[in-house]
Amino acid sequence: MTAEARFAALLSAQGAELLAIVGEQPVTSDTALRLGSRLRARYPADLVAAALAQQELRVAARAKFSRAMDMFFTRAGLEQASSEVVARHRRERYAGVSALADLCCGIGGDLIALADGHQVRAVDADALHLRMALANAAAYQVSQNVRTEQDDVRNVSLAGLDAVFIDPARRTDRRRLRPGDSEPPLDWCLSLAGRVGRVGIKAAPGLSREAVPPGWELEFIAVGRDLKEAVAWSPALARSATKATILPGGHSLTPQPGPPVRVAPPGEFLLDPNPAVTRAGLVAELARAVRAWQIDPRIAFLCADTAVRTPFARTLRVIDSAPWNHKQLPARLRGLDIGAVDIRRRGLAGDVDQLRRHLKLSGSRRATLVMTRVQDRPWGLVCLDIPG
Repeated sequence: MTAEARFAALLSAQGAELLAIVGEQPVTSDTALRLGSRLRARYPADLVAAALAQQELRVAARAKFSRAMDMFFTRAGLEQASSEVVARHRRERYAGVSALADLCCGIGGDLIALADGHQVRAVDADALHLRMALANAAAYQVSQNVRTEQDDVRNVSLAGLDAVFIDPARRTDRRRLRPGDSEPPLDWCLSLAGRVGRVGIKAAPGLSREAVPPGWELEFIAVGRDLKEAVAWSPALARSATKATILPGGHSLTPQPGPPVRVAPPGEFLLDPNPAVTRAGLVAELARAVRAWQIDPRIAFLCADTAVRTPFARTLRVIDSAPWNHKQLPARLRGLDIGAVDIRRRGLAGDVDQLRRHLKLSGSRRATLVMTRVQDRPWGLVCLDIPG
């Protein structure tokens, strides 16, 4: 049975009944074999296998979608799909737009959000993903705003559209493309702004700020401290040159003029900026906003005299600060009653796993061991979380 045939079978009354059954109980590697054997006595074996596989994907998708248990996925489609919280944040940029295209829509992660309030033309070359995207839009009651079109997005007319969103593939035929590559290529995606002024392009978070032309905005989006993606916004949608966004709170940081940030030895509190802030090149803006300083001109760690509360950085209390000495480190940590460490490394080379084995700790406290540089000298900081 082909993938398309399996999906069609799951959409049937019998398939829906089977999905409801497997959805009523946790399916683990231990229980799947027994459950499968029991279900194959009542349902076709291919349909049982398809339902169990779909259930596994739905459970995994709950980290991205609030209605995952009513949706349909492929493994590759789920991997590339934008999460609900990110897609809803991005939809706000299209306020005032009536009709737009979602190019390379995949299984519909962004389509679901965009179709909530907009008429959307969903385009993808993959027939199965396109059918799943429409079914997933139905799970969110927005399918009435969606028109699907199976084609290479490079062949699609954009006449009559106000805006475009595109999520170019970073894998083809189950092969992951090289970092920075996509299909269609970034240059083609950027050229869409010459046809429809308002364009948003989803990209990997490693995209260089120099990869987009002047006038475009490059937004780096993190959910918590997990950097998820970058989005390039055309001049018609851009609000700044670069931006760091932290979800789910919707906090944003943009370039602001100001004096150079001073460089000084570590203080009582260490700030570890969110990866979105560092990728956006906004460490200086964060430092000025919270009255912090850098401990090295080329390192993103900041320090402050007070326990700073900010969505843009994790703040730790420094309990020990000294030049890096690998041999003396175990005794140093034992003296601080440290029994376990999370190791954070920036600007200082070293084998973290080997270091962890070397420490052999047995104290009662858990700490963060920071391997870094202070004014270009190898340095170590022992830090504790700040309660509450």
